[in-house]
Amino acid sequence: MRPITALVAMLALALALAPATGLARDRHILWAVQGKHNTVYLLGSVHALRAADAGLPQAAERAYEDAEQLVMEIDLDDAVADPGAMLAEMQRTALLPAGQSLRKVLGDDYDAIAARASQSGLDLALLDRFAPWFVATTLLQLELAARGYSAEFGIEQTLATRAAEDGKPIQGLETAAQQFALLAGMPLPMQKRFLLMTLDESAELDEELGQLVRLWQAGDADGLARLLSTEFEDFPDLYRTLTVDRNRQWVRQLADLLDDRDDYLVVVGALHLVGRDSVVDLLEQRGYEVAQE
Repeated sequence: MRPITALVAMLALALALAPATGLARDRHILWAVQGKHNTVYLLGSVHALRAADAGLPQAAERAYEDAEQLVMEIDLDDAVADPGAMLAEMQRTALLPAGQSLRKVLGDDYDAIAARASQSGLDLALLDRFAPWFVATTLLQLELAARGYSAEFGIEQTLATRAAEDGKPIQGLETAAQQFALLAGMPLPMQKRFLLMTLDESAELDEELGQLVRLWQAGDADGLARLLSTEFEDFPDLYRTLTVDRNRQWVRQLADLLDDRDDYLVVVGALHLVGRDSVVDLLEQRGYEVAQE
């Protein structure tokens, strides 16, 4: 298993991490943090699932019922209200600078990448004005959609729909524009490497996602952390930018929630909650009591 699978998970581009129906286990990728007057639950999640995998573990159901408010990486209420605006913002952010083109950025690798991308139904000629990170994420979404994954069945969308019905407010730790800017801020050589790895790994995606799914289903946070620490040895700068730096920003916001009186359910990508410098680790370093459910 090589780094791109972990990157897929880290970017929350649609891993099937929900447990199978009836699966019995003692622990979940869910933690409870005790504030002075409240509890903040941390649920490891992803954005897309297959229909057969849709649903929440019972521990997550209980956390949802207990929480007065939800917090997600971005406020899905805004995304649902105007999805066209979000797509337009993503495409605007992904445009290469004037005078640049995808063909120029990819250089001698362009033809091989174009041939491989066409096998997934992606015509690079139509994306020549866009940065490699946009091509990589588009490719990943195509690959995962071909396997039956959809945001419609994802944990975030499931919870956002229920929260709207129940009148529970949702807030975001960051905006979609901030997420796009983070990807666009990667140096072009790093983006090219990300795209090449995406293409190399897509053929093994089923097997490799399965390994991550099994660890998640078992609630094996330590195993998941060990796996991912190995995966990112060859990609430390991207890992730091997309996970650790964001974790540190989020923890400051979570500290404010822990001074509130409402209980919160915080839903973020599972890889933000395991291992060194994870949200869980950083909260413990601040002296909070954090218990895996």
